[in-house]
Amino acid sequence: MLTTVSTTEVSADSIWRGAQKMLQTLLNADIYNLWFSPIRAVSLRDDVITLEVLNDFCEVWLTENYLSLLQDTLSHTAAQSIKVTFQVATRGVGTVNSSASTIVAQKASVHPSIVEELTSRTPLRETPFNPNNTFETYVVGNNNNFAHAAASAVAQAPGKSYNPLFLYGGVGLGKTHLLHAIGQHVLAHKKNFKVTYVSSEKFTNEYIDGIQNNSLAKFRKKYRQSDLLLIDDVQFLAGKERIQEEFFHTFNALHEAHRQIVLTCDRPASELQNLEQRLISRFEWGLVTDLQPPEVETRIAILRKKALSMEIKLSDEIINFIATRIRANIRRLEGALVRVASYAALTGKHLSIETAESLLRDILSEEGRMVLSMDTIQKKVAEHYDIRLADMTSKRRPENIAFPRQVAMFLSRQLTDNSLTTIGEAFGGRDHGTVMHACRLIKGRMEVDPSVRQTVNFLERQLQR
Repeated sequence: MLTTVSTTEVSADSIWRGAQKMLQTLLNADIYNLWFSPIRAVSLRDDVITLEVLNDFCEVWLTENYLSLLQDTLSHTAAQSIKVTFQVATRGVGTVNSSASTIVAQKASVHPSIVEELTSRTPLRETPFNPNNTFETYVVGNNNNFAHAAASAVAQAPGKSYNPLFLYGGVGLGKTHLLHAIGQHVLAHKKNFKVTYVSSEKFTNEYIDGIQNNSLAKFRKKYRQSDLLLIDDVQFLAGKERIQEEFFHTFNALHEAHRQIVLTCDRPASELQNLEQRLISRFEWGLVTDLQPPEVETRIAILRKKALSMEIKLSDEIINFIATRIRANIRRLEGALVRVASYAALTGKHLSIETAESLLRDILSEEGRMVLSMDTIQKKVAEHYDIRLADMTSKRRPENIAFPRQVAMFLSRQLTDNSLTTIGEAFGGRDHGTVMHACRLIKGRMEVDPSVRQTVNFLERQLQR
């Protein structure tokens, strides 16, 4: 009997084999053997390749640390853009009770200490924490030192003070890292503690499942008997009345028993809409602290630490460039690092500032849109042309005022997502036609006058730094 093999499987396998050869030349042998050697290509559908990994932990670790490198390598091998998805291998009867550490050790010939460090105390399939998210790997700066100190204090003495601990800040600023660090520290130092980590979305889904399966008692036991409850993204509880009622009673049960609660949110509790006041009040019972975007010195330290942990070699010039141009959040900062490092490793070419800027063009553009306001643009342009800020919104039309105002309108259109009407309102209530005329005028002047082009480009670079 003949066995047929699908062309997608053959194609996926051949592409993966080619990528593996390239990865072996790019990565330290121990890292390759531990994380990449056990991977199997499953299928290729259009531009998406599915790779099979040993366990949930491997999926999380590869997604967090090597997804960009995998996609770049596979795209290079396939000569087309490739996206990666993972699926976890189904274990056979004989391996059901094997821990991930045993499986990885069998598959990869690496020094035992590597596996021990990653899999100590709790089997990896049973812990939701990224082992890279520890207090030791967290880079502390003026933007997060208070939050880090509070999280460390809670981890050392859960339930004793700062209960609850409420951490808030924008996306990618390290809130989840601190949650993981607290959880892992407690698991490591308090053997009998029951640690529960969950997103508010998963909490909601489990509650709904409990209702549908008539298993609310089991759901409540899971959360209300925790010694440490870590809840990520509590803003998603807003607008869900029954979930809020359930969480209210869960919170009370834990707090009255002096069990530690740590919550993260994207904004202060007082600014949450459609959240019951009694919950907001309880969120503020303990310590509330925020995380801000890191300053440039902290961003440089983050990049250096990440590069060291991933065995990436980049010049100080490139690291400083990334740190000064990407300010919004840490996740984007590290993503930029992986992208430029992957390019350098894959092509073998010297990485210049110009090349890095080209590679990160989309990120830099988005960065500028996120952090720039029209007020900032008006101030910068007024300062450059030595006019008053008030002239940006005045009705005065002398050339030495009208032209800088038009430049500011043009830059507002280029560097923000504001509509023509919104821009016009910010410039003294002018209509969208006036803004459109200003943009066309400046664009035309830039095409024929090198001095205008240089000035506008200079201002754009300054605003994006």
